[in-house]
This record gives sequence, structure tokens and C-alpha cells, in this order.
Amino acid sequence: MKILVLNAGSSTQKSSLYNFPQRQLLWNSMVDWTSGEITVKLANGIELKQTVGSRSRSETLSHILSSTMEKPDEIEVIGHRIVHGGRKYSEPIAITEEVKREIAKLSSLAPIHNPANLEGIEVTENFFGKKVPQYAFFDTAFFHSLPDEASIYPGPYAWQEKGIRRYGFHGISHEYCMQRSADILNRNLNTLRLIICHLGNGCSISAILNGRCIDTTMGFTPLDGLMMGTRPGSLDPGILIYLLRQENYTSEQLEHELNYESGLKGISGISSDLRQIISANKQGNLRAKLAFDIYIHRLRSFIGAMLAGLGGLDALVFTAGVGENSSIVRSLICDSFKFLGLELDHRLNENHPVDQDIATTTSSIRVLVIKTEEDLVIAKYCYDIQTRALH
Repeated sequence: MKILVLNAGSSTQKSSLYNFPQRQLLWNSMVDWTSGEITVKLANGIELKQTVGSRSRSETLSHILSSTMEKPDEIEVIGHRIVHGGRKYSEPIAITEEVKREIAKLSSLAPIHNPANLEGIEVTENFFGKKVPQYAFFDTAFFHSLPDEASIYPGPYAWQEKGIRRYGFHGISHEYCMQRSADILNRNLNTLRLIICHLGNGCSISAILNGRCIDTTMGFTPLDGLMMGTRPGSLDPGILIYLLRQENYTSEQLEHELNYESGLKGISGISSDLRQIISANKQGNLRAKLAFDIYIHRLRSFIGAMLAGLGGLDALVFTAGVGENSSIVRSLICDSFKFLGLELDHRLNENHPVDQDIATTTSSIRVLVIKTEEDLVIAKYCYDIQTRALH
């Protein structure tokens, strides 16, 4: 069964074609909107690169599909990662006009993501026709297990009744890493205490206790929690009131600055890309140093909060672009928790680990680097759904 998966992030557009049940990846592509580069990797190892040029997001995706799909009619099912599903969607669902309207309605809560997710749906419907079944997989679904004390904000109780609560995001990634951690450690998931750090352009942490998520850093929207590429993370809400009243901000101006001009980019004035921040820091750029120091400080602080909630820790997990590739971030974070008996094997840490435990043999806490496989999770769900439907 040929399964196409579309995964739009805040700074990238990923597409993958799988053959199931073999779990064979036939090709995958990534558009990096920061650099304007398109990379397509084929199953035979050949890597092709292009630039986005003047193409829009929809035109770029259409171009990728046109140039990679030799036999479009072989596609049997398409899966889409959707960032915000609100309270309504706790499971994968077949995409209908009503579902698209709900995704659009939630765009105000995920303005960087949901509109891009909808574009992907529209492009594939136009390219393949509406006879090919398409399914939505929601990042928020994994966090429906959050207990009330973690999900309800301490404002007026009426907020909860209006649907204002902590939803959590990157759920597909956190779910995969939770399961993969148990595999790597050869442990029963129901006996594990995990802290999973999904660190990319968007960043979030989850606390996993006995196979269930009990806390996470992102909230009502993907703006909450950790400092990110262009988003600030947690803020004193009084700042927003001050800007609206004293600085005469409009809500549109505020939304733009919070989503696109804050975080690493806002503090450094250089880029949302942590690699460029680290490079500028080494060259003595003081704002780059400040941005990096805030990033590490907040990451340490939130991990500490998750530790308290779990009452201990079996493994600290790093995933996504920064988590998987930045040895300096992993080192600085792990060194902060030496007092708990966590010992990082610095040789393993520097050796580009993938799905590997990089703690020393004597460490009281394991440290895992896991290559997140959101697309594979979505493809597997698509296969299972279609297989059941056919029988």
C-alpha cells in the first residue's frame, strides 16, 4: 500500500512516501523555509536539491508532488499532521469539508501551522482528486490524557467551559519517542518516568509517567513554554496588557511579534536558526550569546519543573532538529543535572548519536537521542485504518 504523508511545521514542509506493510520509505522531501532550500532524498540514496525561488507554499508542494510522483494513481491513502485539533479531535479522522472547517476555525490558535496544514490538504485534493482517502492526525490528541491540574489554567473557571485550557503540541513526536524509549531501554513503558525534549524551531517538553503524559510545556496555543526560534514561550501576561494599553499595539501587531519576531530571532536579531546563533556566539556577538543563554536557562528550568512532577527520572530524551543534532545543547543541559547522578558520555554525545543511549554506564539516569519519526507514525496509522476499512 502506497501512503503519502504531509507534515507541515513552523519552518519546514516535509513530505514522505511509504510502502506498507514493509514500512519502506520510497522518498522524502523537506522544504526549509528559512534557507529557501528543497531537498528530496530517494530510496537509492540519491539526494536532489533545489531552491524555492518565487514559489508560494502551495506551488512548492505541487512542484514536489509533480516531480516525484511517477505513478500518482498508486497512492491509496494520504495522512496529514494537523497541529491544533482543539477539544473535538482526540483521534485520527477522515478529512471532510466539516473537518476542514474545524481546522480553519482553530487557525487563530495555531496561525503558523493550521493554515499550512490546510494548504497541504487542498493541494493533495487538487493533485490526486477527492477519491483518495485522506486522514488528519492531530498533535493535540496525545495530550488528552493530561490531568485537570495540568490542563486547566488558574483563571476564571468559565475559561475552561469556553475551551481555554492546555492542549499541548508535538504530540505525534512525543508519542513516538515515548514508545521508542521503551524499546531502546528494553523496559516496560508502564514502569518508566521520562522527560522528552522536542527541540526544533518549535520546542516543547513532556513528562511521561507509566505510559501516560502528565504534563507538557506548550499550552492553549504553541506560543507557551520554552523559548523557540521565533516564539517567546512563557511570558508575564501583564506585558501584553502593557503593550496594548501603553504602546497602542493592535492585536494583529501583537500576534505577529509573538509568532514571528520573538524567541531566538527576536533576542539575537540574527536568525531563528540555533546553528547560526551558536556560530555568532563563538564570534563574540553579545546578543547571540544572550539568546543562547536564555534558551539554555529556560530549558533547564522547565526540565526541573517536570522532574518535580514525576518524582524522579529514568531517562531524559532529546529529539527533533536541535535535540538530535546539537551536542552543545545536550551537554549543557545534562551537566546541569549532575547532582542527580546523571553522567553524560561526552564521546558518545559528540559522535552524532541516533536512537542511542549516550549516558555513561554508571549514570543514574539514561540519556537518549532519538530520531523522531512523525511521518512513520502517521503512515502506520493510515495503513491500519485502511486495512480495517478494507476488511
